[in-house]
Amino acid sequence: MDPFSAEGELINIHSAFHQGQYQSVLDFDTSALSPENHLPARVLQLRAKIALGQSDQVLAEIQTEDDTPDLAAVKALAQHAAGDEESAVKGAQKLVEKYSENASVLVCAGTVLAASGKEDEALGVLSMHQGSLEAVALIVQIHLQQNRTDLAIKEVQAAKRWAQDSLLVNLAESWVGMRVGGEQYQSAFYVYEELAAAPSTTAALSTVGQAVAELHLGRIPEAEAALSAALEKYPDDVELIANTIVLNVLAGKPTEELESRLQQVQPSHTLLSDIQEKSELFDMTAAKYSPRVSS
Repeated sequence: MDPFSAEGELINIHSAFHQGQYQSVLDFDTSALSPENHLPARVLQLRAKIALGQSDQVLAEIQTEDDTPDLAAVKALAQHAAGDEESAVKGAQKLVEKYSENASVLVCAGTVLAASGKEDEALGVLSMHQGSLEAVALIVQIHLQQNRTDLAIKEVQAAKRWAQDSLLVNLAESWVGMRVGGEQYQSAFYVYEELAAAPSTTAALSTVGQAVAELHLGRIPEAEAALSAALEKYPDDVELIANTIVLNVLAGKPTEELESRLQQVQPSHTLLSDIQEKSELFDMTAAKYSPRVSS
C-alpha cells in the first residue's frame, strides 16, 4: 500500500470510530500503516473494544505497555468502563500533568474526568488541545451537559472556521441543534439521515441520532421502529440501549431488562447512575409520607 493510501486508511478508521462503527474499526488491516500512524490506529481499535464492552480484554492486552502515554490513557478509559473509577481518575490526572501536549491523553483523560462528574476539570484538560476535533466535540458535549448551550454554540462556530466539513463538527452542530430546538430538530435529523445514507455507514450512531431527533419531533413510533431494528443488529451497543430505555419511559413501557443489559455492558454509564440517584431520592421522599398506624 502506498503512503497516501495508508494515510487514507487511518482517516477511514477515524471516520468509522466516530460514526460508531466499532466492529469495522477492529476489522481494519493496519499492517501497512506507517510507524507514526500505527499507534493512533491501535488506540482507536482499543477504544472501539472498550465501546463494545471489552474493557477487561483491553486491560489485559496493555497491562505491560502502560509506559506509552497513549496506551496508559486508554488504560484509564478501560478502568473507568470496568467500574474502577478511582484508579481511572488518578491515572488520568497524572497523565495530564506529564503529557499535556498528547492528544490521546487529553481526549481519554477528559472523557474519564467528565464521566466521573469532574466536568470543569475535564474542560480545563481538553482546552489544552492543539487542533484536536475530538477534543472540540467533547467540549461541546460537556457544555451541553452543563446546560451552557451558549458556550457550546461558540465552540462549534469557532471549530467551523478551521474544520468546516469535518464529520465531528457536523455532529457537534447537530447536538447543539437538538438542544436549541425548534427548527433545529429537523436540521439535526437531516444530518443523521445523510450519515445513515452513506454507503459505508452500518453503525448504530446514525440510528440513535435519528431516533433522538424523531423523539424531539414527537414521532415516537418512528423512533421506536428505528431503535428496535438497530438493537437487533447491535444488541450490546451502549448508546442504543440507553436511548431505548429513555424511549420506553416516554412510551410507558418496562425498562428493567434493558437496564440490566446496560449494567452488564457498561456498569459506569451515566444513565444508570442517574436512575439510581433518582430512585434513592424517591425512596427518601416516600419514607417521609409512609402511613403511620397509631396504637
